[in-house]
Amino acid sequence: MDGLVLGIDLCDEYTQISCMQEEKSWTVPTVICKQKNTDEWYIGEEAYAHTLIGDGIIVDKLVKLLIKDGTATLGENRYTGLKLLELFVKKLLELPEQEYATMHFKQLVFTVRKLSPKLIEALYACCGKLEIPRQRVHVLSHTESFVYYVLSQKREIWNNLVGMFDLSEDRLCYYEMKVNRGLKKNTIVAEYENLEEGFNLDILENPSGARLADKILCSCGERLMNKKLYSSVFLCGKGFREQDWAEDFMKLVCSKRRVYMETELFAKGAAYKAADYLNEKTSYPFTFICEGRLHTTVSMPVRQRSGETSVVVAAAGDSWYENDALFEVIPDNQETVDFVLTTLDSRNKRLIRIPLEGFPRRPNRTTKVEVRVSFLDDRTMEVVLKDQGFGELFPATDIKIRQEVML
Repeated sequence: MDGLVLGIDLCDEYTQISCMQEEKSWTVPTVICKQKNTDEWYIGEEAYAHTLIGDGIIVDKLVKLLIKDGTATLGENRYTGLKLLELFVKKLLELPEQEYATMHFKQLVFTVRKLSPKLIEALYACCGKLEIPRQRVHVLSHTESFVYYVLSQKREIWNNLVGMFDLSEDRLCYYEMKVNRGLKKNTIVAEYENLEEGFNLDILENPSGARLADKILCSCGERLMNKKLYSSVFLCGKGFREQDWAEDFMKLVCSKRRVYMETELFAKGAAYKAADYLNEKTSYPFTFICEGRLHTTVSMPVRQRSGETSVVVAAAGDSWYENDALFEVIPDNQETVDFVLTTLDSRNKRLIRIPLEGFPRRPNRTTKVEVRVSFLDDRTMEVVLKDQGFGELFPATDIKIRQEVML
C-alpha cells in the first residue's frame, strides 16, 4: 500500500476510523490514560484496562476539554487539552499504521459534530506534530460527511429527500438532505437539528426505559417526517446497533420507505471525501449548503479599465474556514469599502458599506487599502481594512478597521 486514505469521526464518546482502500474500520473510545510512574500512554479499551487495574490515570471528553481550554493533572504533570488530543491522535493513527505497515498518509479527513476554529486548528496542529503536510489534512462537519456518504450511494437513494436519525450516548439528532435542481448548478442543501428529546442510552437496559425511548422516537419521527416523501432514511449511531427495543419507531420509519442502518456513516463519509481529494476532477459536482459551507456569495463592486464589474470574494458553497482572501483596493471618490451579499437564488442582494473612519484625508486615489476577508463561521464574515498609504508621497499608518458582518 503506497499510502493511507482515512476518514476519522472524532467525538467525545468514541472515535471511528474508516480506511478507504480496504473498507476496514476501527472504533475506539475517546479516552487516554497515562501509566503511573512511566511515560507510557494508552487509548480506548487499553486505557480502560490500565485504569481498572489501578496503574493508570484516565482522561475523557477530550474534545470538550480542548474547546474549554481545560487542563488535566496526571501524576505530577499538568497537560493542556491540546497536548492530550495530540497524544490521542498519535496513538490513534498507530492503528492503521501497524495494520498496513506504512506511516505515509495520502489524505486524512476528520469529521466532528460541531465545527469551531479552535478545534480545526488543533487538529491541524496535531497532524503537524506528526509531520503530516497541512494540505493532506481536512476537517468536515458531521452534516457534510453525511452528504458525502449519501452521494456515494446509488442515485435512487438520494434522488429526492434523505433523512437520518443519529442516536448516540447522550444525543439524538435528525439530519435532512435534498437536491435542489434548476439553479445554475445543482445544489445540495443539508441541515441538522439537535433534538431536545434526546436520552441517555442507559435507559435501554430495562423494559420500561426501552418503551419510553421507543415512544420518544415515535413522537420525533411523526413530527419531523410527517407528509414528506423520502428517497431513503438512514439510522446511525450506537443506539441503533440493536433495534428490537424500538419496535413502534421501526414500524413508523420503515413504512413505504427505504431504510438503511450504518453505524460508521460519518467516518465513511469522511473517507469518501478523502479519496475525492486525490482525483483531478471531483465526483461531487454540486454546490454544498450545509454546516461548514457558506450560504451567501460575497462580492465586491470594482471599476476597471473595461468598466464596472463585480469580483467574487467568496462564493456560496465555499468552505468558510478555508476561505481567507487578501487584496488591495484604491477608493475612487468614495470613503467606504463596499461588499454585496447575494443569496443562493440571486433574488436577494444586500449592500454592506464599511466607512474608512480614521483614515488620513488624502487627494482622490492616493490611498491604498489592504482588505482581508475571513469567516468566523458560516454566518459571520470578518473584514479587516488596513491603511497602506500610497508610496513615498503618503506613507502608511497603523490605522486598522475590523468589522464583523452577519451574512
